[in-house]
Amino acid sequence: MTTGIVRPGTGGPVIGLDIGTSAVKAQLVDADQAVVAEAEARLTTHRPRPPWSEQDPEDWWGAVQAVLGTLKRAAPAAYGAVGAIGLSGQMHGAVLLDAGHRPIRPAILWNDGRAVREATQLADRVPDIGRIAGVVPMPGLTAPKLLWLANHEPETIGRLRHVLLPKDYVRLHLTGTIATDPSDAAGSLWLDQAARNWSAAIAAASGIDPSVLPPLLDGTAAAGTLRPAIAGQLGLAPSTVVAVGGGDAAVGGIGIGAVDDGDAYLSLGTSAQFFVTTDAYRPAPETLLHSFAHALPGRWFQMAAMLNGASVLAWAAKLMNEPDLDRLLARVASETTGPSRVMVLPYLAGERTPHNDPNARGVVFGADAETDAPTVARAVLEGVAYTFADALACLRAAGTTVDEAAMIGGGARSALWMQILADVLGLPVYRYRGGELGPAFGAARLARLAVGGESVATVATKPPIRDRAEPDPARHAAYTAGHARFRRLYRALASEFAAQDKGEGTA
Repeated sequence: MTTGIVRPGTGGPVIGLDIGTSAVKAQLVDADQAVVAEAEARLTTHRPRPPWSEQDPEDWWGAVQAVLGTLKRAAPAAYGAVGAIGLSGQMHGAVLLDAGHRPIRPAILWNDGRAVREATQLADRVPDIGRIAGVVPMPGLTAPKLLWLANHEPETIGRLRHVLLPKDYVRLHLTGTIATDPSDAAGSLWLDQAARNWSAAIAAASGIDPSVLPPLLDGTAAAGTLRPAIAGQLGLAPSTVVAVGGGDAAVGGIGIGAVDDGDAYLSLGTSAQFFVTTDAYRPAPETLLHSFAHALPGRWFQMAAMLNGASVLAWAAKLMNEPDLDRLLARVASETTGPSRVMVLPYLAGERTPHNDPNARGVVFGADAETDAPTVARAVLEGVAYTFADALACLRAAGTTVDEAAMIGGGARSALWMQILADVLGLPVYRYRGGELGPAFGAARLARLAVGGESVATVATKPPIRDRAEPDPARHAAYTAGHARFRRLYRALASEFAAQDKGEGTA
């Protein structure tokens, strides 16, 4: 398989690893930036109680071993010639290690909502935190989780010697090196975005000593080489370089060439993002946008972060006993038209932009005796699209202009969803060839930059456009009215979500 990207050959094959929430994904990419082989290993998320969300860091390492084994079997010659590995990963996860670099407890993930009070405490303790860190404190970010641990698990804080992000724990296994990059650090809330360095004041306010934070290196830097024992285990050369890598949002952008000011994309993975690259740090915390450092030096981005993406469609399909998503989407396309008479609030895991509401939950509104699976599925597609419309409104309020946007992630497999997004947003939306696994491919590009001596402009090019959806004016008008109804429905239920979280009205 290939991405359609052809460049003069430079160096040898590289591997990109994406430590996601639902799976670890890997791509083996040759010197011409063609994908030679790819693999995926599923992950399990544990929810001990609402609204907690945790994973075992060792599961990531086991999945990495599995996907690398698959790549080796699929393309042994290219795999054996790999010269570098790049990393991408789910952001905001709190990976807590003791003095022996062992996990103290399960990692607390980005979609964990336990630290609501702690987020408020941080806002009170550091009044200008949104301008420093690029976003107001939210429960899913890393710093509030550490303050929660200080308040509820002081024994954990007592043993704590290192805090890492998920991809950095995998790199620790590979190289023995403790480090992170500014793009992943940005999502921790501890980074001074303008300075691209840790904020001692925010670290202290969240109950930790700044010494537990890892050294910061550019995402394109070489963090080290494979440990000899690991190299032998994986069937790779000990000289294989491992790049520092970056958070999945930024690295997904690198994968599709969203590296210049104004480049925009929509990501539809487990969660969803509306991402725009900027050439300077432009904080707008009042809009609930994330203004973060990019994985590339001298670049930043603005991002609306939504906690519910393509995973909502998978949830609905499972609930309706429709295991074949392609068949379900085909039925939606042939049997329904939009806007759907049913409306779905897709907030299964709460919401960040624009609500900062960890208590928000999913709602199916307007169902009747005739409501069937395709109708609900369309309402899910539209509901997630309405969250992107909320995101676009926040970007525009921050003074950011978006004329069109690429679409990546698992949801990008659906041409129907692309058209719905174009109609809801009133913007052209297009898909790149090979865009479904953007962060893994972006990680491979970081690996290449770490060893090849090439420029970002040469490596991080845009792939050819696969297809494009233009907005239909009549449908856009109808969806604009639907979006207003969507927002009214959330506002009507917001107090009920909060009451449910407090256990009010329950038996």
